[in-house]
Amino acid sequence: MTQLAGADALVALDPVFAQLAVGAGHNLWGLTHLTMREKAFVCLTADLCHPHLDLPLAMHVQMALSNGVDPEAIRELYRHLAPYVGYPILVPAFQRLTELGLPPAQDTDPIKPVPLTGALARAIHGLEAVDPGLAAFTEDQLAQRWARPHLSIRERAIACLTVDVFYQTLGQSMRLHAALAQADGATEETFRDLIRGLAEFGLARAWTAAEALLHQRGSGTENAT
Repeated sequence: MTQLAGADALVALDPVFAQLAVGAGHNLWGLTHLTMREKAFVCLTADLCHPHLDLPLAMHVQMALSNGVDPEAIRELYRHLAPYVGYPILVPAFQRLTELGLPPAQDTDPIKPVPLTGALARAIHGLEAVDPGLAAFTEDQLAQRWARPHLSIRERAIACLTVDVFYQTLGQSMRLHAALAQADGATEETFRDLIRGLAEFGLARAWTAAEALLHQRGSGTENAT
């Protein structure tokens, strides 16, 4: 069957659904308080959370590249999200990137963990009281990621907030990621646009996340920072 792309592929599946889907997609891309890179990362993260490794992923990879996201940044997003969405999910995801023609990895340097500070260190300290072994594993995973190149702290945090909304981890995890995003320039309007954009991927989840992140963010982020 001929490979179609974008809206044409949706029309071939169902014309009425295509109209609904294209209209919903305009919601995210019309928001003004997320960068184009961040919007692309939100879509690519959503694919891993469902996961969508066929047509939607192909569309979103092409969309990211068309909006100036370099291939290494897409790879870095996947590396960053591995412990958040699950390492097994990333194996077919990386395979799909190869099938889509993404260039091989340019960054092949050995991982150099960076000791955690600030909100990340405090989160690990709090987790130690719950389970020291889990805290040690989490610290190791975070130390390998948050100081790496190719993505900003804000971009990494927004991707993690996307996972929080999908998986409805609306407590300590969401508060930590909101604090990290805020410390790197995210504002109240950034968070509002993120939730509005994610409504395309599930209204009920977005609704619940809005109540958790926006209505309670004052006390939550203060505690996390």
